[in-house]
Amino acid sequence: MSSPEIKVQKAAEGNLLQVITAGVNQFLADVPAVQGGDDAGPDPHDLLDAALGACTALTVTMVARRKQIPLDDLKVTIRHVEADGVYRLSRTLEFVGALTDEQKSYLTGIANKCPIHKALNGRFEIETAVVGDPAAPAAA
Repeated sequence: MSSPEIKVQKAAEGNLLQVITAGVNQFLADVPAVQGGDDAGPDPHDLLDAALGACTALTVTMVARRKQIPLDDLKVTIRHVEADGVYRLSRTLEFVGALTDEQKSYLTGIANKCPIHKALNGRFEIETAVVGDPAAPAAA
C-alpha cells in the first residue's frame, strides 16, 4: 500500500529544526539543545512513538464507535527503551467509559491490530536515492 509523500527540510529558523510536510499538514521535528537543537519540536524517536500511540487511539476509537461500545476516551501512553540493538516499545491503554472487561479485552486486541503496530512488527526495507545520481532509480 502506497502512502502520500512525506517531505522534510530545514526550517528557516533554528539550529536543526526541520519542517515536515505530510499532505496538507505541517509540523516540526527537532532535537534537544544538548544535542545541538532548540528543542522546538518532538525528536524523531518521539515521532515514531507518537505514530503508534495515535494509530492505536484512532483505530480503537473508530472500532468502538462502529460497534457502539461506550468508549468516551482512550488514553494511550508509549514509552521506549533502546538497548543492545533492540528498540522496545511499551504501550499502556486507559479506557474511559462504562466498558465491561470483555469490551476492554476486545478493544485491546484491536489495538494490537492497528496499522502502525502491524508495520512495526513487520519487516522494513528502506531504499535511499540521491537526487541527480545517475544510479538512482527513476521516479515514477
